[in-house]
Amino acid sequence: MIIAGIQKYRFSRALIGISCLIIATVLSAQENSQLDIDTIEIPEARLPLCFGFTNIANPNALAICDALELDENVRARELSEQWVRGEPDSPGAQFAFAEVLFSVEGNMPRALFHLNRAEELTNYESLEAAVVSGNIQWHYLTLSQLSYVHQLMGDQLKSLDYLDKIATIYGQDMESFRGWPLIKLKQYDAARESANRVLQNSESERERARAWNTLCAVELASLTPIESTSACDRAIDEDENIASRENDFDTVYLTNASEVSLSLLQMDQAEEYLDRATRYLNPQSVADPWIYKLFLTLNQGRFDDARSALDRMLIWREQQEPIVSVMNRAEHFLVSASFLLVAGYAEDAVKLTQTALNQPDRNGSYSADDAQKDSFAALLNMMANRTEYQIQLENLSTLDFYESIPARFQANRLRLDAWRAERRAASLFADFEILQNRLRPYAPLDVHIPEWVEPEIIQLIGTGVMKNILNQARANGAFQLNEGYYYGYLVEIAAKESDSDTVLEAGALALSQLPEQEILLRARVAANMANASWETELYPGALEFFASAYQQDPSIFRRMDIRIPVMITTDETEFAQLVGDYVAKSPRFIEDSNGLKIEVETSPDLSACFKTRTGTVLSCYTMAAADNHSSKWNAQELTRLFHTSTFGLGYDISKAQRSILLGSSVILSSQTNSNLRNSRDAFLVR
Repeated sequence: MIIAGIQKYRFSRALIGISCLIIATVLSAQENSQLDIDTIEIPEARLPLCFGFTNIANPNALAICDALELDENVRARELSEQWVRGEPDSPGAQFAFAEVLFSVEGNMPRALFHLNRAEELTNYESLEAAVVSGNIQWHYLTLSQLSYVHQLMGDQLKSLDYLDKIATIYGQDMESFRGWPLIKLKQYDAARESANRVLQNSESERERARAWNTLCAVELASLTPIESTSACDRAIDEDENIASRENDFDTVYLTNASEVSLSLLQMDQAEEYLDRATRYLNPQSVADPWIYKLFLTLNQGRFDDARSALDRMLIWREQQEPIVSVMNRAEHFLVSASFLLVAGYAEDAVKLTQTALNQPDRNGSYSADDAQKDSFAALLNMMANRTEYQIQLENLSTLDFYESIPARFQANRLRLDAWRAERRAASLFADFEILQNRLRPYAPLDVHIPEWVEPEIIQLIGTGVMKNILNQARANGAFQLNEGYYYGYLVEIAAKESDSDTVLEAGALALSQLPEQEILLRARVAANMANASWETELYPGALEFFASAYQQDPSIFRRMDIRIPVMITTDETEFAQLVGDYVAKSPRFIEDSNGLKIEVETSPDLSACFKTRTGTVLSCYTMAAADNHSSKWNAQELTRLFHTSTFGLGYDISKAQRSILLGSSVILSSQTNSNLRNSRDAFLVR
């Protein structure tokens, strides 16, 4: 997703404060004269600032600002509550309380309520009326904040209305801030015209950078890849010096540049931008580069790098300001769930995806909309429930009938939850245009659904509909850079239709053309080809595909509910025979003399090994026998742990760590954040 903010180009509230002071002074002296703001010399700001102004004298406001300056956020909340309770008709009190709710707690709905109240108390239609009232600062701040909050909460028309109010009443040029709301409204022609007006009329580096970012997003809106990245490059640096290390602080524009590079399938370049963005911790930025680094490394099957990115992402998230946390929390949940799903922690992935559905992002600063984020969350929730269902079936294979009754109820509940998530995802993906855009590899304006996840959409929509949309997307140029992705979708459609010949034919084309970095997607293609080859009795080729898919992504067969044909051999002890019987009943395997090999032994330790026909070890689990338990218990435990080891990544992620992934209270986390007040820009767009 392209993001709309950058710290380097922050809208200076100090400048607003000084400008408003000058306006007030001049109008007081010249009530009937025409004011020319451009002729006024702006003096140097006098510190300290309070809400961006140098002349606020109200002791309540000053006390709140002092508390915020000292990171005494609880005290700031108490003081602002006392002020608004004691003076409910004070626009300053209403704004100050809204500011604390917004910046310290990230509570946009309550902040909006008090901003609306502040607007009611300062409903001025002219600059002179605002000056005469004595509330000019509160009026200006209220309008600016209302525009920003409405943008974040998804009401772009109201955001534009407040920009127009500021321009009308205060005579300030707000054109550079109009581009992003227009992008969110998908009014791309209007956004382009707005950006070009800024570039023609403004010499401000900040405004021009915002305009270039708008043009970048407009160019990316096409289904076909862009021919030039010049607009996106210039959004990062007005001199088009994107390689300069001085730009490494521009977290947002660097992640945007990464998205653009990824949409052009320049994966190494995309990762280089992300690496630059990770060098400087930026708590004020909604762009957490570790999110995208985790997505990228997971796609590429670089599981150790992905595990490291997960840890670093959590460190970054804990340092985020509260208002940022509510803007990208679902992103954190969904990328964490993606990793846990592959790593074998499907139950935790279910919780994370459900939380993402219940607590969506305030994504007014993202090019993707709420429906897209919800669709990904529902899709991943469906996958997580189905995967956990398969894990429960694996465990059931070791239980007697009466032992299995509670587990069967649990498994059926998971199956029902997966169906519910599937229906919700299907309804969200029903829009033809959304599906067309989704099929383009790494569509830069859409929510980031990994390429190895997107084939799951076919089951939601149906093969006939998807085949039609796929061919239209191909004709429109969606696969212009690499047709391997087209054939990857074709493999999935053919597999759903049990068309083994097309699976093998399209699969060969997909594997020959897909980028080498697409490890998880290639594993999915190979798994489908393995199944198709086995069904058509092409056993040698099938075994190669089974082994190849497994080596690239051990979780793929569990997620796709594909049985691996195996020949089970034991050392003929009673214990080994029992384990062999459990494995034979597992939904992961089907016994066949032509299959891969599973060997169960009891000496020197209890072990179960998954191997190729030539003896290459794919997975092996060994444990010492627990003397205080029965042979049956040991056999059940070995079988269960063998499945866990074989179809996961082998990372021991503690329950405490997994709980941390669900996040913490933004109120508590705000206690460790620095200077929340000065970090906000009411018109931050990128």
